[in-house]
Amino acid sequence: MIVAIYSRILRTLPLLRLRPFDTGTVDGRVKERHRRITLSALTSVLAKIVSVSTALISVPLTLHYLGAERYGMWMTMSSLIAMLGFADLGMGNGVLTAVAHAYGNDDRDAIRRIVSSGLFVLTLIALVILIVFGMCYNFVPWYRIFNVNGSVARNEAAPALALFVLCFALAVPTGIVQRVQMGLQRGFMASLWQCAGSALGLGGVLIAIHLEAGLPWLVLALVGAPLFASLLNSFLFFGKMAPDIAPRRSAISRRAVHRIASAGVFFLVLQIATSITYSSDNLLIAQYLGAETVTQYAVPDKLFSLVPMIVLMFFFPLWPAYGEAIARGDAIWVRRTLRKSLKLAFLFSVSVCALLVAIAPWLIIHWVGRIVDPPLLLLSAFAMWRVIDSCAITIAMFLNGANLIRFQALIAIFFAIAALALKIYLVPRIGIAGILFSTSIAWLIFAGLPLYIYVRRSTYLSPALNRQDSQISRKISTDTTG
Repeated sequence: MIVAIYSRILRTLPLLRLRPFDTGTVDGRVKERHRRITLSALTSVLAKIVSVSTALISVPLTLHYLGAERYGMWMTMSSLIAMLGFADLGMGNGVLTAVAHAYGNDDRDAIRRIVSSGLFVLTLIALVILIVFGMCYNFVPWYRIFNVNGSVARNEAAPALALFVLCFALAVPTGIVQRVQMGLQRGFMASLWQCAGSALGLGGVLIAIHLEAGLPWLVLALVGAPLFASLLNSFLFFGKMAPDIAPRRSAISRRAVHRIASAGVFFLVLQIATSITYSSDNLLIAQYLGAETVTQYAVPDKLFSLVPMIVLMFFFPLWPAYGEAIARGDAIWVRRTLRKSLKLAFLFSVSVCALLVAIAPWLIIHWVGRIVDPPLLLLSAFAMWRVIDSCAITIAMFLNGANLIRFQALIAIFFAIAALALKIYLVPRIGIAGILFSTSIAWLIFAGLPLYIYVRRSTYLSPALNRQDSQISRKISTDTTG
């Protein structure tokens, strides 16, 4: 395992360069694809590190400055980001997939139509959000929703939320630049701008605290800074680096809008089905086993969830790479990459999850004390599910790149229904681990098996292609030996 990882690192080092490879040949296109995947993966990790670091620094600062009540109100607003994650109705992902395929066809005009049409749709969504909130603003006692009693907190509730919603709505259309960069396999640019936004947000918080500003200004600093970074990214990317694909009103196409909306709807269904599958866990545990048992589940879940999160950070750049490769007809690269990514995700997740099962009790004691004492059965169930989840992520990147979203959405619906039914049946009978065993069993039967059959029969993994790949591999081996 260590030798394989070391060998993989050595093969990756030549790809760590800013100068692109010559894409005039097949070999050059493959190297350039790998270079962009590598850079995007590494900068994604960097962005996550910066984001987590700035959060760790800002939490004690804002907590001590705001106090418990006002900080709780800010945390409640922050949780709305996850709840409003579906606000773009999946259109952002639709733009990403469409751009990747147009990029594979070297069709810059199509990319401009997609960008222009996507921006048009996302702007309409942002306007709807702002209009609905504006109609409700004067009629809702927002401080009661946050359940705050202090006079300062009550006065700040409405303006702070208004600034939050404004920044969030504006981020819906301006975020298109990140999706376009990802679709063009320049995700490293989006990640670097994300780092800049996190750093600006932390700087804004420090300035607001120094000036003894109120909660609305803190909200503007933390939520507005990433928005400002996104706007600056859009100006430089579309204005200086890629003006030929910059959005234009004349480039808005009904066909492109339909294409983006069609993919977006299925992405939305997929996101909702997945959210229902996982978000119901704590509620079911509380209902059947008591609210205090939720803690026994939630704490180790935080540990084991790091595994698929890391896998996603490294393999997310494969999504647009698959789309570009499929558009170019490079099916052998698609097959090899999917096989290698599955193998790497499996080996990594098995190794880390096995380690976590062994050391989780010790880690949890030093993290939260002896309040949480997860049994071995629960830890083993977490390990099993996170290995499956990590492998599922690599398959999802291929399906997204191949634009097989409708198939994923259909599977997700059956998976969600089966997982929920199994949880209701197993949790009262075998306890908290029943949540994870139910999810694992439902995925293997209602998602894993159909995916295996469907993907094996696809053009990119057909038996004929397997034989062709084997012949090429033997030829390369023979040439190397000779």
